[in-house]
Amino acid sequence: MKNKRTYRRKIFLILMILWMAAIFAFSSRSGDESAQDSYHAGILIGEVIIPGFEEWTSEKQLQFAETIDHPVRKTAHAAEYAILSLLAAGACISSKNSTLNIRDILYPWFIASGYAAADEFHQLFVTGRSGQVSDVLLDSAGALAGLLVLTAIRTFRHRIKNPHL
Repeated sequence: MKNKRTYRRKIFLILMILWMAAIFAFSSRSGDESAQDSYHAGILIGEVIIPGFEEWTSEKQLQFAETIDHPVRKTAHAAEYAILSLLAAGACISSKNSTLNIRDILYPWFIASGYAAADEFHQLFVTGRSGQVSDVLLDSAGALAGLLVLTAIRTFRHRIKNPHL
């Protein structure tokens, strides 16, 4: 059983490092490249949620993408760090079956928040990008949100398995 837990934690550690590399790669893209990525995401969102979006002119589609660019970027920030915190939790948490204690939340949150700060510092050296304290706060909040969802799920599972507690 211990070997299985150790193996699981190593897998999560590898996935966490790969996810950090992906975040680093996205952050290494220039401001113009990053804006184009966001516009493509905005157009994809339009195609999914707006009936007849494909019939709009390309200028109108781009205007829509520009309009939702800020929320798309901020949602992406929070989501990527929620995922990072969950991967860090998988690498840090030793027991699969118990409820979480405060260390099980704080360690992954510190890892994700620390990486957010390092990533924003890294962006200071990328053309057309800037490091923002507000993004570190948003990333940290996203990480915390991911961990709170994990806590809620594990608590719910624990209560289902142990109704007498």
